[in-house]
Amino acid sequence: MYTLIVVLAVVVSILLAAIVLVQESKGGGLASSVAGANSVLGVRKTTDFVEKATWSLAGILVVLAIASSFFVAPAEKNADDIVNDIKTSAPAPQLPGQSAPAPAPGK
Repeated sequence: MYTLIVVLAVVVSILLAAIVLVQESKGGGLASSVAGANSVLGVRKTTDFVEKATWSLAGILVVLAIASSFFVAPAEKNADDIVNDIKTSAPAPQLPGQSAPAPAPGK
């Protein structure tokens, strides 16, 4: 399920990037070179569609990002196990002039 959500998020991200590139900015953007779409749908309707598509795709991407966090595989170890592993495997630091501590019994 996690893989499906990630694949959908990637597809939505690519579509969102394409829609943002088509939007008309103050400088004209790529939408100014797409004159055929403006003549068929009208300038105002094309702008409304692109804006609604941008917001919709952005919302879908946020929902997919949140949903993916629920399907991430749980970690194999919890934090207590990691701390205990570090304490048992790492040697205690020594200051200069101190003698080495005695080894633990059974090791």
